[in-house]
Amino acid sequence: MLADSLSPRAVGEEGALRRSHTRPDQACQARRPSPAAGFTLIEILVVVVILGVLAAAVTIAMAGSGGERQLEREAERLQALLGYACEHAQIGGRAVGLSLISGGFVFSQQNGDTWKPFADGELRDRQWPANLRVELSRDGKRIEIPPQATDVPPVICFASGELTPFRLELTLPDLALRWRLDGSIDGDVKRERRDVAR
Repeated sequence: MLADSLSPRAVGEEGALRRSHTRPDQACQARRPSPAAGFTLIEILVVVVILGVLAAAVTIAMAGSGGERQLEREAERLQALLGYACEHAQIGGRAVGLSLISGGFVFSQQNGDTWKPFADGELRDRQWPANLRVELSRDGKRIEIPPQATDVPPVICFASGELTPFRLELTLPDLALRWRLDGSIDGDVKRERRDVAR
């Protein structure tokens, strides 16, 4: 009841009196911030060092297999594209040829007596990785790989489903392995990993 009869000014003065009677150590405790929840600099540095060691270990582990995986991918890609090219030749009724050139390969379609390269789509021109080495042979004879596509492709998928028999080997420097693609007359292309003795 007494509080109800006090004016707002009186209540304000009473609060000021209470604050003035607060002990100094209580005032300091009230203003002191609580310790921040987080990591210390040492803990952060330890975590960074651990992550650095793990990253280095993963990099070293992948460095050895990176070239192998790249070589396998290129062999897989060419095998799949040759299979697609042979299907395209059978469905379209016109032969599709593969020309290996310095730095890549070109698919072209027979148009009368000439061969017209595919401008786009799955059979467009492709590039090899910069350090990839390619060897092509037919009937045991090595075929020189020219800088540009020749008039007649050395490997041809015919509309009948037949394929020029060939052997193609892909290698990378400093790798003791190679991937071999063998094309047979029935249109089948097999891929095989070959370990090279050093």
